This record gives sequence, structure tokens and C-alpha cells, in this order.
Amino acid sequence: MSVSRIKSIAIAALILLNAFFLAIIFMDTYADARNERQAIESVCEILLSNGIEIDPDNIQKTDALITMRTVREFGMEEALAQTFLGIVEVIDKGTIYIYENAHRGSAEFSSAGDFEIWLNEGAITNTNESSEKTIQSLLSNLQLAGISFDINYDEKRETVIAVSMYKNAEIFNCSMDFVFREGSLRTVAGRYLTGIEDADASTEISQTETALLAFLAAVKRGDIECTEIVSVESGYLHSVVGSFGEGVISPVWMIATDQAKYAVDSSTGEIRLL
Repeated sequence: MSVSRIKSIAIAALILLNAFFLAIIFMDTYADARNERQAIESVCEILLSNGIEIDPDNIQKTDALITMRTVREFGMEEALAQTFLGIVEVIDKGTIYIYENAHRGSAEFSSAGDFEIWLNEGAITNTNESSEKTIQSLLSNLQLAGISFDINYDEKRETVIAVSMYKNAEIFNCSMDFVFREGSLRTVAGRYLTGIEDADASTEISQTETALLAFLAAVKRGDIECTEIVSVESGYLHSVVGSFGEGVISPVWMIATDQAKYAVDSSTGEIRLL
């Protein structure tokens, strides 16, 4: 048998072997997904039997969510202030930093990441584009982990709500409200994380059914009133653990009912109103 024929047979054998292993992986993945779906559907049936309506198709999960450290980075904080105020004077008051521009407005940032910016009328307007486009343009120069947008209107103002994201998952209690009045941006307020780092010990997101059963237990205890769960989504919740801005973002399940939104802690089962 020639050397070239032996090589051809060896290559064909390797291809068949790889195809075999890929088929096994596919079958295992399919079986895991099917078992997870069945478990979720079983829990949904338990919720329905207890008077809580829920559609399994309204449950969304982002994989590989783990606890991460957060730190206060003054450079990024000042960059956010300058995005709206231009060149600023910085006043250090310990855990609170004040940024001022005599012509455009001022800002105040706390160590927890909470902040508020007050702008003079006409400093930033949305004359030539929508309010959302204006905000997207302003934020484009910042190295943000991610943002999802929503818009609310009333008779006197328009509010663009930008929720922070990390690796395609929302940080549910870290959002920024951009309030426009008559086309002029007047205030920006919320919580902004300037730094996210790997944690030494990470906690992964719990199973969906675990969170739903913990929520059902709270309803049965009378802690929560609920007759319908509108959506369930995995994401993060930010907590401050140090006086200088040190904190964590931890995996949680956000359960939205027809009345309110709740965060179910992935490791403790604690339920918090958002």
C-alpha cells in the first residue's frame, strides 16, 4: 500500500472520529437542554397550581454569570462628568467628589457609584436628533461595558433610561436617567460603575427553578403579593461593601410581576424589591 493511500485512510479515520465525538457532544447538550426545560416547566406547573400565572417562554438565562468585584476609578468618573459638562474643576470631599463647570453645570459623585449631574438650560439639546440618539452619541466615547435603553414620556419631560450591562447581562440596580425638558438635557442621575474586576472567589448563577421556588415560598408566606409573573431574567445586582466604593456585582434572577420587580439572590435566596 502506498504512503499517500495510508495518509488518506488516516485522515478519513480522524474525520470520522471527530464527527463521532461531535455527535456525542451534541446529544449530551440536547439532553441537558431538554432536561432543564422539563424542570422549568414542572416548576411553572407548581406556580400555576398555587395561583401564579407564568409562561416558560418568558424565562431568559445568560450563561456563565459569576460574582465580580467593583472598584471606584476616579479617572472614569471624571470622564463621565466631562462628557456632559466639559472641562471641570474637581472638589474632593472625601467619599464625595464634586465636578463643576461655571457655564454648563455641576455634578456630584458618591463612593457607591451614585451620582447626579445638573445642566444649565441649553447646555445639551436634542434639536437635530432623538433624545436616545443624543445620549448614545454622548456615551460613545466612554468605555462602558454595555447599555440598554428605554424611554418614558410625560407632558413636561422626556426621560431616557440607560441600564448598565456586563457581558450581555443587565446590572438591574445600575441605571442612569437622562431627563430632557423642551429638548434640553437638564439632569442625569443614577448609579454608574467605573471599574469591574475578577473576584477571588466566584459564585455562579443558580438554577432557574431554585429561584422560582424561593419566590413562591415568599408569596406563600405573605411577604409578596403575586398572581402573575411577566418575565424572569438572569443578571447582576450591585452591592457596596467598602467605604471607598469597593463592592461586587452578584448573579441574581430578576422576577417581574404585574405589580413590581424583584431580585432573587443566587446564593442566599434573599429576595429584594428593585
